[in-house]
Amino acid sequence: MGKNGDIALRMVGITKRFPGVLANDNITLEVRAGEVHGLLGENGAGKTTLMNILHGLHQPDSGNIQINGKEVKITSPRIAVDLGIGMVHQHFMLVDNLSALENIILGIPSRRPPLLDLDSARARFTELTSEYGIGLDPSTPVWQLPVGDQQWLEILKQLYRKTNLLILDEPTSVLTPSEVERFFKTIRRLVDEGYAVIFISHKLEEVLEVTDRITVLRDGHVVGTIESHEATASKLAHMMVGRPISLDRVSRPSSEDKKEILVIENLCCDNDRGIPALRDLSLTVHAGEIVGVAGVDGNGQRELAECIVGLHQPTKGSIRIINEPIAGVTSDPSLLGYIPEDRSKNGLVADFTVEENLILKMFETSPFARRGILQWREIRDRANNLIQEYDIRTPHPATPLRNLSGGNQQRVIVARELNANPALLVASQPTRGLDVASVEVVHNVLDGERNRGAAVLFISTELSEVLALSDRIVVMFDGQIMGELDAETADVTLIGEMMLGYHNRAATAMGGNA
Repeated sequence: MGKNGDIALRMVGITKRFPGVLANDNITLEVRAGEVHGLLGENGAGKTTLMNILHGLHQPDSGNIQINGKEVKITSPRIAVDLGIGMVHQHFMLVDNLSALENIILGIPSRRPPLLDLDSARARFTELTSEYGIGLDPSTPVWQLPVGDQQWLEILKQLYRKTNLLILDEPTSVLTPSEVERFFKTIRRLVDEGYAVIFISHKLEEVLEVTDRITVLRDGHVVGTIESHEATASKLAHMMVGRPISLDRVSRPSSEDKKEILVIENLCCDNDRGIPALRDLSLTVHAGEIVGVAGVDGNGQRELAECIVGLHQPTKGSIRIINEPIAGVTSDPSLLGYIPEDRSKNGLVADFTVEENLILKMFETSPFARRGILQWREIRDRANNLIQEYDIRTPHPATPLRNLSGGNQQRVIVARELNANPALLVASQPTRGLDVASVEVVHNVLDGERNRGAAVLFISTELSEVLALSDRIVVMFDGQIMGELDAETADVTLIGEMMLGYHNRAATAMGGNA
């Protein structure tokens, strides 16, 4: 590790082209030892390509990389690791069936081949967990670890490998507020010891809190680098998008329509491993309100959404939408719209075109089909209307969906699901992985649905946006609702404690169902 203040990384004039796309346009980036350097930009701004070049997954068309003042050629991830460059990806790179210790040493040559050197690895594991206050048992299989502990394991893996330059991609997306605070203390300790950290996130307030300097990318080039203490969230958003962005909570009058749209009573179900995921959960959502579901990922939120939309079978309890019992997939698009948490797996068909994805729920109905034959003129007309209404950035309705950015793919789902004005909208992690401009679009859509009179169940691990959008908030832990709060007066500390299972408040003074 270099001395604090020395230039640990210098990427100079990095340019990378893909067919039809200039991903990085003459980018220069400097990161110092002993600093947290924020890297911001919309989806498609070039962040991922730049980091993939640094990590050896892509080769630049021009430009050079210097580590500690020495020019290097990073032709593979193995060379990046040898140079002390480590990356914690947004989607964990862990093997579920292996233990925490086995994941730590995975890919590291043993000093006693063909035997594994587990004793010395375990000693080093224990030393690091003790030094940084990370409560992990080396023998625990990864699949048994909460997602927050899996994040710590990813960090520990980099410390074990003696990484000097640490790239963190959306590192707080699975952490509670208290875990984020602890995580930031660890990051500050690392930089005090001389580590250089690149921090990639769409959470502007967190970027401002933890970083020393921030570089903003837009359309493949550097907009500017700014000292964090001179920046504000609105200024950074403006740099990223090129226009003012507002994600603040809007005070809204309560809806006069208190009609019960979604009623869940004593719902139980098991997860994919046969372990109870929902435990006698009851919940009501009314017309003209957004009910936010807060909680650490993996506490039954996915199973709750999938039970409502018919993708998961309950073992007990009932679900009703406008007094209609739900037992399986709902075929009526005017009854239910669903934005799934994993858009690529459950929401879209990447090999289909944009227009084909826009009629996935209606391709057998008139006017899109007659006597089993698709009517392409009607399909194209519908697609063009939705593309314009929802500002889907696509060269053509017949463009393969996989060619669109994540934000535009999400707009395709939103357009398809809301076109029939459903009475209930279930939105599960609808902004996950989206840039600030796309997040603004999704927030406006959800708010518009609420104002239209729809009932909205909004599931998110992002506590700030649950607070910003919701009328009521319920907090889930271990498959149960720990309590319900009015979003206007909600106590963030109390919510954080509920997310960890420390409280169980069945209802608030507002008298809502929980």
